[in-house]
Amino acid sequence: MASEPTQVYYGGQAVIEGVMIRGPEHMAVAVRHPRGHIVTHSERLTGIYTGRSRRIPLVRGVVVLWETLALGMRALQFSSRIAFEEEDESKKPEPFPEKAFLGTMLLSLLFVVAVFFAAPIFLAHLLERWDVARFWVVLAEGLIRLGLFIGYIAAIGLIPDIRRVFQYHGAEHMTIHAYEAGRPLTVEEVRRFPKEHQRCGTSFLLVVVMVALVLFFVFDLLVDEGLLVRVASRVLLIPVVAGLSYELLRLGARYRHLRPVRWAFAPNIALQGLTTRVPDDAQIEVALASFEATLAAAGVQAAAQRGSG
Repeated sequence: MASEPTQVYYGGQAVIEGVMIRGPEHMAVAVRHPRGHIVTHSERLTGIYTGRSRRIPLVRGVVVLWETLALGMRALQFSSRIAFEEEDESKKPEPFPEKAFLGTMLLSLLFVVAVFFAAPIFLAHLLERWDVARFWVVLAEGLIRLGLFIGYIAAIGLIPDIRRVFQYHGAEHMTIHAYEAGRPLTVEEVRRFPKEHQRCGTSFLLVVVMVALVLFFVFDLLVDEGLLVRVASRVLLIPVVAGLSYELLRLGARYRHLRPVRWAFAPNIALQGLTTRVPDDAQIEVALASFEATLAAAGVQAAAQRGSG
């Protein structure tokens, strides 16, 4: 008989030829080496990753947004080093140098702000030359932002290497599904589950875009002080958008058994059709290795979690 579904939530990200799994206090990355074997790294998380701020409503959404970027960068650095390594196989991978990625993370944030927050404002602002009503200008900004977001995901999905990352993304979701359902952690069992997941980071980003559309729409209708004020407001309101979005996503996950909630979050699942692909058995093995490494780091026996089928 299978074990009871776990109440501990796990998340993760796909990386180059691998998967990162994050637990309450530990994370692990598993990567397929060019020679065929799987290399894993696990570590205990401290500081902001496990602090009290993660339990404060609205604040925890901002923490999760930063954590996703920071841990993702660290896992990506590890995976790229292993995936392209062909010599000196005995050399142990170095720990993640978090400070070394601070500049990269800041540049990434600037890119996101410039492309997905500032650019739609300037594009929508062009409509004001034709004396278009303020209502339609603000609405156009939100729709442009949504279009840029979906278009960007669809475009990068055409790149073969990114499609492989999306396969690992699917493997990550399927593995977490199996664990949460209390099923044995085997390739055969994992393959029974869907590649989409309610708590996916893609869902979080889509909710961010939709919340931004509504929040910025209301703000601009109440406060119309010119283009520069609108640009500044987008940057300053990012923490508010992230906080509200995360709370909505948590509510959606908690009440997903209700039909109206499933309907409301159906676009999130549909969007994962762009960010996930069906993995092969070897990719599922990597996801399982990452998950089991996370359990082992937390002192949980993976075998005990698998049940007896």
